[in-house]
Amino acid sequence: MATEYSEHIESQDKQPRTARGLKTKRKLLDAAALEFGEKGFHEASITGITQRAGTALGSFYTYFDSKDELFSALVKDMSARVKSHVASAMTEWQGALEREKLALEAFMNFAREHKEIYRIIDESEFVDPASYRLHYEETAKRIHERLEEGSAAGDFCGPLEEAHAWAIMGMNVFLGLRYGIWSEEKSAEEIAEIANGILARGIAAER
Repeated sequence: MATEYSEHIESQDKQPRTARGLKTKRKLLDAAALEFGEKGFHEASITGITQRAGTALGSFYTYFDSKDELFSALVKDMSARVKSHVASAMTEWQGALEREKLALEAFMNFAREHKEIYRIIDESEFVDPASYRLHYEETAKRIHERLEEGSAAGDFCGPLEEAHAWAIMGMNVFLGLRYGIWSEEKSAEEIAEIANGILARGIAAER
C-alpha cells in the first residue's frame, strides 16, 4: 500500500519523490534519448520508449503527459548533463586557456559517448524552440563567464563581449559534429589543442 500511495503522490505533480521514482524517470529519459536519437521525434513512440526502458506504459504517464513533454524534458536533461560533464573536467587547470581546452575536450568526449545529442538538440529547434534557444544561451553564458574570469586574471585581453563567447561556442559545436559524430579520426585532445591554438595565437600572419 505504501508503494501505491507514493506512486499516486508522484503522479499528482509529475515529480519523483522516491528513489524508485527517480530511477524510473531516469530509465525513461535514457530510453527516450536512444529512441529519439535513432528514429527522430516524429517516428519515435511512447511504446518504443517504455519498451527500451523496461517499464510499463502506465509508468510513462506517471511522469509525462505526452511525447512532446518528454522531449522537452530530455533536451533540458541533456543540456544539464553536458554542463555537469564539462564542469567536472575543469576542476584542476592552470590558466584560462587550459580551462577552455579541457572544456572542449570534455564536450567532445561526451558527444562521442552520446552521439544522439546532436540529433535531439537540432530537432528541438522545431519541436521545442524555447528549449533549443535556452540550451545555447546558457552554454554561451557559461563560456562568457569563463572569458571574463580569464580577462580578470590577465590570461585574456579584454574586454571580451558576449559575441566572443558565441563565436567560441560555434567553433566547439561544429568541431564536436565533425570529429565527435561524423568521425573520430583525431583524438578529442588533439582537436582541443588545435582550437586552443586559435584562441592563443589567432590565424593572422604577423607582418
